[in-house]
Amino acid sequence: MADMLHSVDVGIVVLDKQFKVQVWNGFMESHSGLLPSEVQQKCLFDLFNHIDGEWFAQKAKPVFELKTRAFMTWEQRPYLFKFPNYRPITGSEPFMYQNIALSPLTSTTGTVDFISMMIYDMTDIASGKKQLEALQVSESEAAERTARR
Repeated sequence: MADMLHSVDVGIVVLDKQFKVQVWNGFMESHSGLLPSEVQQKCLFDLFNHIDGEWFAQKAKPVFELKTRAFMTWEQRPYLFKFPNYRPITGSEPFMYQNIALSPLTSTTGTVDFISMMIYDMTDIASGKKQLEALQVSESEAAERTARR
């Protein structure tokens, strides 16, 4: 099971209520350059000071208190972790666009002391959507120019 956790192409992080890292999988290690031993028991906001702690805590609050899932999409916020785009030749984006899912991890007593965070690489989809929107704008501008003639 540990092999699967570390080999999936999705970031998996488990945080406690103080936002200290409990689990850091291979995806996160690969993209951040930080080993699990370097991040375990350290506050996420100390490791990644570009993450707005107040904003993230507000997103995580219902996950801990109401045992509901929370989501962050690349359209709302391009990334949580500012990882470089790992496909610099084929990709035109400077960083990895991400979707994030926060899920409660309920204990046997029914409390939520930990949450899991799954980080999905959405760079290809974001890049494709941006290119399509740029093409639509170009076509619209060309049609306007033609209509004015």
